[in-house]
Amino acid sequence: MKEFTFSLEITSSQEEVYNALTNSFQIELWTGYPAVMDENPGTVFSLWEGDITGVNLEIVKDYKIVQEWFFGETERPSIVTLLIKKAGSRSRIELTHTNIPDEAYDEIVEGWKDYYLGSVKNFLEFY
Repeated sequence: MKEFTFSLEITSSQEEVYNALTNSFQIELWTGYPAVMDENPGTVFSLWEGDITGVNLEIVKDYKIVQEWFFGETERPSIVTLLIKKAGSRSRIELTHTNIPDEAYDEIVEGWKDYYLGSVKNFLEFY
């Protein structure tokens, strides 16, 4: 099991970043796929036609999202924590993803950088 940390600044408000990460309609705009997402703790989510599924554990509006991502049978839960912080006129997303199965690590890192957070940045800054 591995851990990945990453941060990214986006020229958008904390509220805009939070909405892009928690609003199903907005997620569908930046992914191009149907999304099931609810900002309430305890709700199950599904992105990229079920390629990413999990449950929301903790939500602090405009600031913090904690999720468990499902990878099948694992020894410990894989936990994603996204913090959205003010960074001058921008927002910074600080990601920590723990307990990533070794065999999925490279794909997960690429996914976070290029397809997940990279797509959120492109969506908010260029559309």
